[in-house]
Amino acid sequence: MIPQNLKDIAMLWFKAFNEHNLENLLELYHDSAEHYSPKLKIREPETDGLIKGKNALRTWWKDCFERLPTLQYEVNKLTADSEQIFMEYTRKVEGEEDMKVGEVLEIKHGKIVFSRVYHG
Repeated sequence: MIPQNLKDIAMLWFKAFNEHNLENLLELYHDSAEHYSPKLKIREPETDGLIKGKNALRTWWKDCFERLPTLQYEVNKLTADSEQIFMEYTRKVEGEEDMKVGEVLEIKHGKIVFSRVYHG
């Protein structure tokens, strides 16, 4: 894919996430997609931070949206090549300190197949 197409997918990802639109968010992912997050590792240590498949993604993000109704991501920078996009954004939740986040989306045939979150 050309980098602009990956950036377009990333912007759809941010829109769905900020609207807490679970179905639109999941539509961007392949059925067997994997997701790694340090927050997942803390909240669900048995996963070691890695979940697989849309059902697991649905459960994780549904819980996230319910627990954090004010959660929003502010885009800082997008860097893409033909296979992945690195998203730099700020995590904002009312009553919490803003957090800088980096996330890589690996994309094949127009669907996210793996996402990795980095905090720092």
